[in-house]
Amino acid sequence: MDAQTLVDERGELWLALAPLWLEREPRETDFAHMVEVIQRHDLSVRELEWVFRLELAPVLARHQLSVAGEWRSFDDYQLMKQLVAHNLRLNGWRRKSWALFSGLTTMMTRHRWNELMGRVLVERGELP
Repeated sequence: MDAQTLVDERGELWLALAPLWLEREPRETDFAHMVEVIQRHDLSVRELEWVFRLELAPVLARHQLSVAGEWRSFDDYQLMKQLVAHNLRLNGWRRKSWALFSGLTTMMTRHRWNELMGRVLVERGELP
């Protein structure tokens, strides 16, 4: 898959979910926007979990761990470049490695993700 295809297919979703890694807790409007974008992409909860764990967390967790990282907002252009570069390399052993370590890269945002997935299930009428 080429960079433009990645941006076309995932760019909106990635940028919508990026606030899960910001310093502040997402607001109701943030969650509502995330749910709206997720609904447009028509991915299963399982597929969304892998987007969270493999496509986003390895890049965005670095921002959380960096002393000079962005905590209040992201530069969408720079973030998209990082996400595309990561995802273009995400195959074979890299995919397996990130899957193995995804618990570490998602632990700081897992509570936010769980809240979001609960809202998605409610929106879809699929209460757990």
